[in-house]
Amino acid sequence: MEDRLQPIAKAERLNSGSAERMGFELPMGNDPVSVRKRLEAMEKLLERSFTIPGVNYPLGLDSIVGLVPVLGDLVTAAMGGYMVWEARNLGMPKWKLWRMAGNVAVDTALGAIPVVGDAFDLVFRSNTRNLKIVKKHLDKHHPASRIIES
Repeated sequence: MEDRLQPIAKAERLNSGSAERMGFELPMGNDPVSVRKRLEAMEKLLERSFTIPGVNYPLGLDSIVGLVPVLGDLVTAAMGGYMVWEARNLGMPKWKLWRMAGNVAVDTALGAIPVVGDAFDLVFRSNTRNLKIVKKHLDKHHPASRIIES
């Protein structure tokens, strides 16, 4: 009986989504742990997806997509705005949301400047700053969502 169910279970795993096939799973809940995992995945995608060979400097989609004039900065601003929206759904205070929105606005405004903005995107990591704000809030108000990193 188990032998017949094994191919079905394998097919269900393959069809369960591209994120899981790549080795990670994004939780879909609204609980603090799920939101934290989604925001950590978004920050990693935007700020630390790749490493520049030789210098071992992390680079993300924010810097790469930001090379496309105007459109690239708008796309990364929308992705940064998603992080602010998730923080709002957690019930974070408005002053923290404004601070996060300010980080995204500075990154977008200065990142839109040709050449100088692209260099600025490598140094000013608004999404990392925003994730730090959210983590600090979650650690204080939802200690059960704290993840011990090794």
